[in-house]
Amino acid sequence: MMDLVLEAWVSSLIELNKLKWVLGSGQAWKPGTKLKLLFAGYNGTRNTGSDVRVEEMLRQVRRILGAESLSLSVMSQNFELTRGYFGDAKQVYLPDVYPPFLNSEVAKNDGVVACEGSMFKSKFADALTTMMIGALGIAAARNKLSVAFGAEAGQMNTLLQKMVKRYCRESLVITRNVESQAVLAELGVPTELGTDTAWTFEPHHPEFGRKALLDAGWDGSTPVLAVCPINPYWWPVKASLEKWVAHSVAGAYAKSYYRTIYFHRSGAEVDTAYEKYCSQLAAGVAKYRKSRLAFPIVVGMEMLDLDACQRVSEKLGGVPIFASDRYDMYEIVSILRSCHRMLSSRYHAIVTTMSAGVPSAGVTMDERIRNLMRDRGHEQLLMRVDELELEDKIVAALRALDSQTDAIRDAMGRTVVRNLQLMARMGMYLEEQVARHYPEFPVRSGVLGWEDYIPQLSPGLRKLVEHHGEVLVHQ
Repeated sequence: MMDLVLEAWVSSLIELNKLKWVLGSGQAWKPGTKLKLLFAGYNGTRNTGSDVRVEEMLRQVRRILGAESLSLSVMSQNFELTRGYFGDAKQVYLPDVYPPFLNSEVAKNDGVVACEGSMFKSKFADALTTMMIGALGIAAARNKLSVAFGAEAGQMNTLLQKMVKRYCRESLVITRNVESQAVLAELGVPTELGTDTAWTFEPHHPEFGRKALLDAGWDGSTPVLAVCPINPYWWPVKASLEKWVAHSVAGAYAKSYYRTIYFHRSGAEVDTAYEKYCSQLAAGVAKYRKSRLAFPIVVGMEMLDLDACQRVSEKLGGVPIFASDRYDMYEIVSILRSCHRMLSSRYHAIVTTMSAGVPSAGVTMDERIRNLMRDRGHEQLLMRVDELELEDKIVAALRALDSQTDAIRDAMGRTVVRNLQLMARMGMYLEEQVARHYPEFPVRSGVLGWEDYIPQLSPGLRKLVEHHGEVLVHQ
Protein backbone atom coordinates (compact mmCIF):
# COMPACT_ATOMS: atom_id res chain seq x y z
CA MET A 1 0.00 0.00 0.00
CA MET A 2 2.74 2.46 0.97
CA ASP A 3 4.62 1.76 -2.26
CA LEU A 4 1.47 2.70 -4.17
CA VAL A 5 1.28 5.95 -2.21
CA LEU A 6 4.90 6.74 -3.12
CA GLU A 7 4.30 5.95 -6.78
CA ALA A 8 1.19 8.17 -6.88
CA TRP A 9 3.00 10.95 -5.01
CA VAL A 10 5.98 10.95 -7.38
CA SER A 11 3.70 10.79 -10.43
CA SER A 12 1.76 13.84 -9.22
CA LEU A 13 5.00 15.78 -8.68
CA ILE A 14 6.19 15.03 -12.20
CA GLU A 15 2.86 16.22 -13.59
CA LEU A 16 3.11 19.37 -11.44
CA ASN A 17 6.58 20.07 -12.82
CA LYS A 18 5.29 19.68 -16.37
CA LEU A 19 2.71 22.36 -15.59
CA LYS A 20 5.30 24.64 -14.01
CA TRP A 21 7.46 24.36 -17.12
CA VAL A 22 4.55 25.22 -19.41
CA LEU A 23 3.79 28.24 -17.23
CA GLY A 24 7.40 29.39 -17.46
CA SER A 25 8.48 28.59 -13.91
CA GLY A 26 12.13 27.76 -13.30
CA GLN A 27 15.45 28.79 -14.79
CA ALA A 28 17.46 27.22 -17.58
CA TRP A 29 21.23 26.96 -17.68
CA LYS A 30 22.93 30.17 -18.77
CA PRO A 31 26.18 30.32 -20.77
CA GLY A 32 29.14 31.31 -18.64
CA THR A 33 27.82 29.55 -15.56
CA LYS A 34 28.71 26.10 -14.29
CA LEU A 35 26.48 23.23 -15.40
CA LYS A 36 24.85 21.82 -12.27
CA LEU A 37 24.27 18.07 -12.40
CA LEU A 38 22.61 15.92 -9.73
CA PHE A 39 23.77 12.29 -9.51
CA ALA A 40 20.79 10.34 -8.24
CA GLY A 41 21.63 7.01 -6.67
CA TYR A 42 21.74 4.62 -3.75
CA ASN A 43 24.72 5.96 -1.83
CA GLY A 44 25.36 6.25 1.88
CA THR A 45 24.65 2.63 2.85
CA ARG A 46 28.19 1.33 2.29
CA ASN A 47 27.12 -0.59 -0.78
CA THR A 48 30.58 -0.86 -2.35
CA GLY A 49 29.25 -1.46 -5.86
CA SER A 50 26.95 1.56 -5.83
CA ASP A 51 29.67 3.81 -4.44
CA VAL A 52 32.31 2.63 -6.92
CA ARG A 53 29.93 3.16 -9.86
CA VAL A 54 29.22 6.76 -8.88
CA GLU A 55 32.88 7.52 -8.10
CA GLU A 56 33.80 6.53 -11.66
CA MET A 57 30.84 8.31 -13.24
CA LEU A 58 31.98 11.53 -11.62
CA ARG A 59 35.56 11.03 -12.81
CA GLN A 60 34.30 10.28 -16.33
CA VAL A 61 31.98 13.28 -16.49
CA ARG A 62 34.71 15.62 -15.24
CA ARG A 63 37.07 14.28 -17.92
CA ILE A 64 34.54 14.76 -20.72
CA LEU A 65 32.85 18.03 -19.77
CA GLY A 66 35.68 19.69 -17.83
CA ALA A 67 35.74 19.92 -14.06
CA GLU A 68 36.02 23.71 -14.24
CA SER A 69 32.68 23.90 -16.08
CA LEU A 70 30.72 21.71 -13.65
CA SER A 71 29.05 21.85 -10.27
CA LEU A 72 28.24 18.27 -9.26
CA SER A 73 26.00 16.96 -6.47
CA VAL A 74 25.60 13.39 -5.21
CA MET A 75 22.81 11.98 -3.07
CA SER A 76 23.83 10.31 0.19
CA GLN A 77 21.72 8.68 2.86
CA ASN A 78 24.49 8.97 5.44
CA PHE A 79 27.33 11.46 5.13
CA GLU A 80 29.51 9.52 7.57
CA LEU A 81 29.40 6.50 5.28
CA THR A 82 30.37 8.50 2.19
CA ARG A 83 33.04 10.64 3.87
CA GLY A 84 36.08 10.91 1.58
CA TYR A 85 34.12 9.76 -1.49
CA PHE A 86 33.24 11.55 -4.76
CA GLY A 87 36.01 14.18 -4.90
CA ASP A 88 34.77 17.76 -4.82
CA ALA A 89 31.13 16.86 -5.55
CA LYS A 90 28.66 18.26 -3.05
CA GLN A 91 26.86 15.57 -1.06
CA VAL A 92 23.16 16.20 -0.45
CA TYR A 93 21.09 14.27 2.08
CA LEU A 94 18.53 11.84 0.65
CA PRO A 95 15.73 11.22 3.20
CA ASP A 96 13.79 7.96 3.33
CA VAL A 97 10.60 9.84 2.46
CA TYR A 98 12.08 11.39 -0.65
CA PRO A 99 9.39 12.93 -2.93
CA PRO A 100 9.63 16.50 -1.51
CA PHE A 101 13.43 16.27 -1.68
CA LEU A 102 13.34 15.22 -5.34
CA ASN A 103 10.92 17.99 -6.19
CA SER A 104 13.16 20.69 -4.73
CA GLU A 105 16.63 19.27 -5.48
CA VAL A 106 16.10 18.47 -9.16
CA ALA A 107 14.80 22.01 -9.68
CA LYS A 108 18.11 23.42 -8.36
CA ASN A 109 20.12 21.60 -11.03
CA ASP A 110 20.46 21.70 -14.81
CA GLY A 111 20.21 17.97 -15.20
CA VAL A 112 20.02 14.55 -13.58
CA VAL A 113 22.30 11.56 -14.07
CA ALA A 114 20.58 8.50 -12.59
CA CYS A 115 23.23 6.16 -11.17
CA GLU A 116 21.62 3.03 -9.76
CA GLY A 117 22.48 -0.19 -11.60
CA SER A 118 19.26 -2.07 -10.84
CA MET A 119 17.28 0.97 -11.90
CA PHE A 120 14.04 -0.32 -13.38
CA LYS A 121 13.21 -3.45 -11.39
CA SER A 122 10.82 -4.64 -8.71
CA LYS A 123 13.40 -7.22 -7.56
CA PHE A 124 14.95 -5.11 -4.81
CA ALA A 125 12.57 -2.27 -3.93
CA ASP A 126 9.75 -0.59 -5.81
CA ALA A 127 10.53 2.54 -3.79
CA LEU A 128 14.03 2.70 -5.29
CA THR A 129 12.75 2.35 -8.86
CA THR A 130 10.11 4.98 -8.12
CA MET A 131 12.86 7.35 -6.95
CA MET A 132 14.84 6.80 -10.15
CA ILE A 133 11.75 7.46 -12.28
CA GLY A 134 11.02 10.55 -10.22
CA ALA A 135 14.49 12.03 -10.63
CA LEU A 136 14.55 11.41 -14.38
CA GLY A 137 10.91 12.39 -14.85
CA ILE A 138 11.09 15.70 -12.99
CA ALA A 139 14.24 16.65 -14.92
CA ALA A 140 12.61 15.78 -18.25
CA ALA A 141 9.43 17.63 -17.27
CA ARG A 142 11.51 20.77 -16.80
CA ASN A 143 13.33 20.19 -20.10
CA LYS A 144 16.60 19.53 -18.28
CA LEU A 145 19.23 16.93 -19.07
CA SER A 146 17.80 13.53 -18.08
CA VAL A 147 20.18 10.60 -18.49
CA ALA A 148 20.43 7.17 -16.85
CA PHE A 149 23.95 5.75 -16.76
CA GLY A 150 24.66 2.01 -16.86
CA ALA A 151 21.10 0.99 -15.99
CA GLU A 152 19.36 -2.37 -15.97
CA ALA A 153 15.68 -3.07 -16.51
CA GLY A 154 13.76 -6.18 -15.58
CA GLN A 155 10.44 -7.27 -14.16
CA MET A 156 8.38 -4.38 -12.78
CA ASN A 157 4.87 -4.16 -11.41
CA THR A 158 2.21 -2.76 -13.73
CA LEU A 159 2.12 0.72 -12.23
CA LEU A 160 5.89 1.10 -12.44
CA GLN A 161 5.81 0.02 -16.07
CA LYS A 162 3.22 2.72 -16.76
CA MET A 163 5.33 5.30 -14.95
CA VAL A 164 8.45 4.40 -16.92
CA LYS A 165 6.48 4.54 -20.18
CA ARG A 166 4.97 7.92 -19.38
CA TYR A 167 7.78 9.72 -17.57
CA CYS A 168 11.04 8.35 -19.01
CA ARG A 169 10.31 8.63 -22.73
CA GLU A 170 12.10 12.00 -22.86
CA SER A 171 15.14 10.63 -21.02
CA LEU A 172 18.07 8.73 -22.47
CA VAL A 173 18.72 5.43 -20.70
CA ILE A 174 22.16 3.96 -21.35
CA THR A 175 21.86 0.32 -20.33
CA ARG A 176 24.57 -2.11 -19.37
CA ASN A 177 23.17 -4.97 -21.47
CA VAL A 178 20.98 -5.65 -24.48
CA GLU A 179 18.41 -7.48 -22.38
CA SER A 180 17.59 -4.24 -20.56
CA GLN A 181 17.32 -2.43 -23.89
CA ALA A 182 14.65 -4.92 -24.97
CA VAL A 183 12.62 -4.36 -21.79
CA LEU A 184 12.71 -0.59 -22.17
CA ALA A 185 12.04 -0.68 -25.91
CA GLU A 186 8.66 -2.25 -25.19
CA LEU A 187 7.90 0.75 -22.98
CA GLY A 188 8.95 3.29 -25.62
CA VAL A 189 12.01 4.52 -23.74
CA PRO A 190 15.02 5.61 -25.83
CA THR A 191 18.15 3.60 -25.02
CA GLU A 192 21.74 3.12 -26.02
CA LEU A 193 24.01 0.23 -25.11
CA GLY A 194 26.67 0.87 -22.52
CA THR A 195 28.09 -0.93 -19.52
CA ASP A 196 28.80 -0.54 -15.84
CA THR A 197 31.14 2.28 -14.83
CA ALA A 198 33.20 0.43 -12.22
CA TRP A 199 35.74 -0.84 -14.77
CA THR A 200 38.12 2.11 -14.27
CA PHE A 201 38.06 2.10 -10.45
CA GLU A 202 41.45 2.03 -8.71
CA PRO A 203 41.62 1.08 -5.01
CA HIS A 204 44.41 1.56 -2.50
CA HIS A 205 47.84 0.19 -3.39
CA PRO A 206 48.07 -3.65 -3.32
CA GLU A 207 50.18 -3.44 -0.18
CA PHE A 208 47.11 -2.34 1.78
CA GLY A 209 45.22 -5.49 0.85
CA ARG A 210 48.22 -7.70 1.43
CA LYS A 211 48.82 -6.26 4.90
CA ALA A 212 45.15 -6.65 5.83
CA LEU A 213 45.31 -10.33 4.90
CA LEU A 214 48.56 -10.84 6.80
CA ASP A 215 47.05 -9.16 9.86
CA ALA A 216 44.13 -11.60 9.61
CA GLY A 217 46.40 -14.65 9.79
CA TRP A 218 47.42 -15.28 6.19
CA ASP A 219 50.89 -16.82 5.86
CA GLY A 220 51.79 -14.79 2.77
CA SER A 221 51.95 -17.71 0.35
CA THR A 222 48.84 -19.92 0.61
CA PRO A 223 46.32 -19.03 -2.15
CA VAL A 224 43.58 -16.76 -0.76
CA LEU A 225 39.99 -17.62 -1.68
CA ALA A 226 37.49 -14.76 -1.27
CA VAL A 227 33.85 -15.70 -0.73
CA CYS A 228 31.30 -12.88 -1.18
CA PRO A 229 27.86 -13.98 0.11
CA ILE A 230 24.52 -12.19 0.28
CA ASN A 231 21.01 -12.88 1.48
CA PRO A 232 19.36 -13.59 -1.89
CA TYR A 233 15.90 -14.20 -0.50
CA TRP A 234 14.89 -11.18 1.58
CA TRP A 235 14.17 -8.97 -1.42
CA PRO A 236 12.21 -6.94 -2.29
CA VAL A 237 12.13 -4.34 0.46
CA LYS A 238 8.66 -2.88 0.87
CA ALA A 239 7.18 0.00 2.83
CA SER A 240 4.56 -1.01 5.43
CA LEU A 241 2.89 1.25 7.96
CA GLU A 242 1.30 -1.79 9.65
CA LYS A 243 4.66 -3.47 10.20
CA TRP A 244 6.20 -0.18 11.29
CA VAL A 245 3.55 0.33 13.97
CA ALA A 246 3.94 -3.26 15.18
CA HIS A 247 7.71 -2.90 15.21
CA SER A 248 7.62 0.45 17.03
CA VAL A 249 5.09 -0.63 19.66
CA ALA A 250 5.95 -4.28 20.26
CA GLY A 251 9.31 -4.88 18.56
CA ALA A 252 7.70 -7.14 15.97
CA TYR A 253 9.42 -7.89 12.62
CA ALA A 254 12.82 -7.14 14.17
CA LYS A 255 14.68 -9.60 11.91
CA SER A 256 13.20 -8.15 8.71
CA TYR A 257 13.36 -4.47 9.70
CA TYR A 258 15.37 -2.36 7.25
CA ARG A 259 14.80 1.24 8.32
CA THR A 260 11.98 3.75 8.96
CA ILE A 261 8.90 2.22 7.30
CA TYR A 262 10.78 -0.33 5.13
CA PHE A 263 10.98 -4.07 5.73
CA HIS A 264 12.68 -6.99 4.01
CA ARG A 265 10.77 -10.00 2.77
CA SER A 266 10.51 -12.51 5.60
CA GLY A 267 8.97 -15.78 6.75
CA ALA A 268 9.83 -19.44 7.25
CA GLU A 269 10.31 -20.02 3.52
CA VAL A 270 12.82 -17.18 3.30
CA ASP A 271 14.72 -18.38 6.38
CA THR A 272 14.94 -21.96 5.08
CA ALA A 273 16.15 -20.96 1.61
CA TYR A 274 18.69 -18.50 3.04
CA GLU A 275 20.14 -21.05 5.45
CA LYS A 276 20.41 -23.63 2.68
CA TYR A 277 22.28 -21.17 0.44
CA CYS A 278 24.77 -20.26 3.19
CA SER A 279 25.27 -23.91 4.14
CA GLN A 280 25.91 -25.03 0.57
CA LEU A 281 28.24 -22.12 -0.09
CA ALA A 282 30.32 -23.06 2.94
CA ALA A 283 30.11 -26.80 2.25
CA GLY A 284 31.35 -26.31 -1.31
CA VAL A 285 34.36 -24.30 -0.11
CA ALA A 286 35.10 -26.84 2.64
CA LYS A 287 34.95 -29.74 0.20
CA TYR A 288 37.22 -27.91 -2.25
CA ARG A 289 39.77 -27.34 0.53
CA LYS A 290 40.08 -31.07 1.13
CA SER A 291 42.03 -31.37 -2.12
CA ARG A 292 43.38 -27.82 -2.55
CA LEU A 293 45.35 -25.65 -0.15
CA ALA A 294 43.48 -22.37 0.39
CA PHE A 295 43.12 -19.55 2.92
CA PRO A 296 39.42 -18.60 2.77
CA ILE A 297 38.10 -15.17 3.72
CA VAL A 298 34.56 -13.82 3.62
CA VAL A 299 33.91 -10.37 2.17
CA GLY A 300 30.79 -8.25 2.66
CA MET A 301 30.43 -5.78 -0.20
CA GLU A 302 27.47 -4.09 1.53
CA MET A 303 26.70 -3.64 5.22
CA LEU A 304 23.56 -5.71 4.66
CA ASP A 305 25.79 -8.68 3.80
CA LEU A 306 27.26 -8.89 7.30
CA ASP A 307 24.82 -11.55 8.55
CA ALA A 308 25.54 -13.75 5.53
CA CYS A 309 29.28 -13.26 6.09
CA GLN A 310 28.99 -14.29 9.71
CA ARG A 311 26.98 -17.40 8.85
CA VAL A 312 29.40 -18.56 6.17
CA SER A 313 32.43 -17.76 8.32
CA GLU A 314 31.08 -19.77 11.25
CA LYS A 315 30.36 -22.76 9.02
CA LEU A 316 33.96 -22.60 7.79
CA GLY A 317 35.34 -22.57 11.31
CA GLY A 318 35.52 -18.84 11.92
CA VAL A 319 37.51 -17.59 8.91
CA PRO A 320 38.31 -13.83 8.67
CA ILE A 321 35.55 -11.41 7.64
CA PHE A 322 36.20 -8.17 5.77
CA ALA A 323 32.98 -6.16 5.49
CA SER A 324 32.09 -2.66 4.35
CA ASP A 325 30.90 -1.64 7.81
CA ARG A 326 34.62 -1.38 8.68
CA TYR A 327 36.34 -0.97 5.30
CA ASP A 328 35.67 1.68 2.66
CA MET A 329 35.53 1.01 -1.06
CA TYR A 330 39.23 1.71 -1.64
CA GLU A 331 40.14 -0.78 1.10
CA ILE A 332 37.64 -3.53 0.23
CA VAL A 333 38.66 -3.64 -3.43
CA SER A 334 42.36 -3.62 -2.51
CA ILE A 335 41.75 -6.64 -0.28
CA LEU A 336 39.80 -8.44 -3.00
CA ARG A 337 42.53 -7.78 -5.57
CA SER A 338 45.08 -9.33 -3.23
CA CYS A 339 43.19 -12.63 -3.37
CA HIS A 340 43.95 -15.49 -5.77
CA ARG A 341 40.45 -16.90 -6.36
CA MET A 342 36.90 -15.65 -5.85
CA LEU A 343 33.45 -17.14 -5.38
CA SER A 344 30.94 -14.30 -5.42
CA SER A 345 27.25 -13.50 -5.30
CA ARG A 346 28.15 -9.82 -5.63
CA TYR A 347 28.42 -8.44 -9.17
CA HIS A 348 30.85 -5.65 -8.35
CA ALA A 349 33.19 -7.92 -6.43
CA ILE A 350 33.75 -9.65 -9.77
CA VAL A 351 33.86 -6.49 -11.90
CA THR A 352 36.37 -4.64 -9.72
CA THR A 353 38.81 -7.58 -9.62
CA MET A 354 38.79 -8.73 -13.24
CA SER A 355 41.37 -6.16 -14.34
CA ALA A 356 43.67 -7.46 -11.58
CA GLY A 357 43.36 -10.99 -12.99
CA VAL A 358 41.56 -12.59 -10.03
CA PRO A 359 39.78 -15.65 -11.49
CA SER A 360 36.16 -15.68 -10.32
CA ALA A 361 33.07 -17.86 -10.27
CA GLY A 362 29.56 -16.55 -9.62
CA VAL A 363 26.56 -17.74 -7.61
CA THR A 364 23.77 -15.49 -8.81
CA MET A 365 20.30 -14.43 -7.71
CA ASP A 366 19.47 -12.49 -10.89
CA GLU A 367 20.69 -11.65 -14.35
CA ARG A 368 23.63 -9.36 -13.54
CA ILE A 369 26.32 -11.96 -12.87
CA ARG A 370 24.75 -14.26 -15.45
CA ASN A 371 25.10 -11.63 -18.18
CA LEU A 372 28.68 -10.87 -17.12
CA MET A 373 29.73 -14.53 -17.16
CA ARG A 374 28.10 -14.97 -20.54
CA ASP A 375 30.06 -11.98 -21.86
CA ARG A 376 33.26 -13.57 -20.56
CA GLY A 377 32.38 -16.92 -22.12
CA HIS A 378 32.39 -18.54 -18.69
CA GLU A 379 28.94 -20.09 -18.29
CA GLN A 380 30.65 -23.08 -16.69
CA LEU A 381 31.65 -20.82 -13.80
CA LEU A 382 28.09 -19.68 -13.12
CA MET A 383 25.59 -21.13 -10.66
CA ARG A 384 22.21 -20.03 -9.29
CA VAL A 385 21.65 -19.50 -5.58
CA ASP A 386 18.91 -22.16 -5.69
CA GLU A 387 20.91 -24.58 -7.85
CA LEU A 388 20.42 -28.29 -7.23
CA GLU A 389 23.64 -29.84 -5.89
CA LEU A 390 25.11 -26.35 -5.46
CA GLU A 391 27.83 -27.65 -3.15
CA ASP A 392 29.30 -29.99 -5.79
CA LYS A 393 28.98 -27.40 -8.55
CA ILE A 394 30.91 -24.91 -6.44
CA VAL A 395 33.71 -27.46 -6.06
CA ALA A 396 33.79 -28.03 -9.82
CA ALA A 397 33.85 -24.28 -10.51
CA LEU A 398 36.66 -23.62 -8.03
CA ARG A 399 38.72 -26.45 -9.49
CA ALA A 400 38.15 -24.95 -12.94
CA LEU A 401 39.57 -21.66 -11.65
CA ASP A 402 42.72 -23.60 -10.74
CA SER A 403 43.05 -25.64 -13.94
CA GLN A 404 42.05 -22.90 -16.41
CA THR A 405 43.65 -19.88 -14.75
CA ASP A 406 45.52 -18.52 -17.76
CA ALA A 407 42.59 -18.91 -20.17
CA ILE A 408 40.19 -17.34 -17.67
CA ARG A 409 42.49 -14.38 -17.11
CA ASP A 410 42.89 -13.85 -20.83
CA ALA A 411 39.11 -13.85 -21.37
CA MET A 412 38.63 -11.51 -18.43
CA GLY A 413 41.21 -9.11 -19.84
CA ARG A 414 39.46 -9.00 -23.17
CA THR A 415 36.15 -8.41 -21.44
CA VAL A 416 37.61 -5.54 -19.43
CA VAL A 417 38.96 -3.83 -22.55
CA ARG A 418 35.66 -4.29 -24.39
CA ASN A 419 33.81 -2.73 -21.45
CA LEU A 420 36.24 0.18 -21.29
CA GLN A 421 35.34 0.92 -24.89
CA LEU A 422 31.63 0.62 -24.10
CA MET A 423 32.15 2.98 -21.19
CA ALA A 424 33.80 5.43 -23.60
CA ARG A 425 30.79 5.14 -25.88
CA MET A 426 28.57 6.06 -22.92
CA GLY A 427 30.66 9.18 -22.45
CA MET A 428 30.11 10.11 -26.08
CA TYR A 429 26.34 9.72 -25.66
CA LEU A 430 26.44 11.96 -22.60
CA GLU A 431 28.42 14.62 -24.41
CA GLU A 432 25.90 14.52 -27.28
CA GLN A 433 23.01 14.91 -24.84
CA VAL A 434 24.63 17.91 -23.16
CA ALA A 435 25.29 19.55 -26.54
CA ARG A 436 21.67 18.93 -27.60
CA HIS A 437 20.16 20.36 -24.43
CA TYR A 438 22.67 23.19 -24.00
CA PRO A 439 24.18 24.06 -27.42
CA GLU A 440 26.26 26.87 -25.93
CA PHE A 441 27.98 24.65 -23.37
CA PRO A 442 31.73 24.50 -24.16
CA VAL A 443 32.26 20.89 -25.24
CA ARG A 444 35.67 19.76 -26.45
CA SER A 445 36.75 20.05 -30.08
CA GLY A 446 39.42 18.44 -32.21
CA VAL A 447 40.27 14.82 -32.85
CA LEU A 448 39.53 12.66 -29.84
CA GLY A 449 40.10 8.95 -29.31
CA TRP A 450 37.91 6.58 -27.32
CA GLU A 451 40.24 6.81 -24.32
CA ASP A 452 39.47 10.54 -24.07
CA TYR A 453 35.95 9.60 -22.97
CA ILE A 454 36.87 7.61 -19.87
CA PRO A 455 38.87 8.44 -16.74
CA GLN A 456 42.65 8.35 -17.10
CA LEU A 457 43.72 4.72 -17.32
CA SER A 458 45.79 3.24 -14.51
CA PRO A 459 49.03 1.42 -15.42
CA GLY A 460 47.26 -1.92 -14.99
CA LEU A 461 44.43 -1.00 -17.35
CA ARG A 462 46.92 0.53 -19.80
CA LYS A 463 48.78 -2.78 -19.86
CA LEU A 464 45.55 -4.68 -20.58
CA VAL A 465 44.64 -2.35 -23.44
CA GLU A 466 48.09 -2.70 -24.97
CA HIS A 467 48.09 -6.48 -24.55
CA HIS A 468 44.68 -7.14 -26.06
CA GLY A 469 44.94 -4.57 -28.82
CA GLU A 470 41.81 -3.27 -30.48
CA VAL A 471 38.91 -5.26 -29.05
CA LEU A 472 35.88 -4.69 -31.22
CA VAL A 473 32.79 -3.53 -29.36
CA HIS A 474 29.64 -5.20 -30.68
CA GLN A 475 27.61 -2.71 -32.66
